[in-house]
Amino acid sequence: MRIYEASIAYNIVQLGDVTALTAPEKITEYLTDAYARNPCQESLWVVCLDRKNKPISRTMVTLGTLTSALAHPREVFKIAILASAAAIVVSHNHPSGDPAPSAQDVQLTRQLREAAKIIGIDLIDHVIVGTAEDDPLKVGHYSFRNAGLL
Repeated sequence: MRIYEASIAYNIVQLGDVTALTAPEKITEYLTDAYARNPCQESLWVVCLDRKNKPISRTMVTLGTLTSALAHPREVFKIAILASAAAIVVSHNHPSGDPAPSAQDVQLTRQLREAAKIIGIDLIDHVIVGTAEDDPLKVGHYSFRNAGLL
């Protein structure tokens, strides 16, 4: 049997003033460079926040395929617990550019909402990032909070 030691590695992503991530536009802007690393694959990110909703870390939880990125609440909240987060934002991209949520996206958000209640870490939003030109609404992102699902 193998027993592993878990640890956290920190790499500076940003220096200087940090803006609270309270709007989907700010979340999208904060993660733009992260999605640029793998533009043809869905990736799901967790942004850990302090009490003032300012980011303290961001972690890619999963890198998927062109059309899906599998995730489970345990992976999402493991990151948040290890980072001592007061709240989190979850975000993933749609390489097609259309940020409309799939049934799988809605189901994951519901699971995350329930897990957040149990664990006591606020789920501020789940934002799907696409492009304005491929979005029928010309917004470029979808916010579960703005849609009333959080």
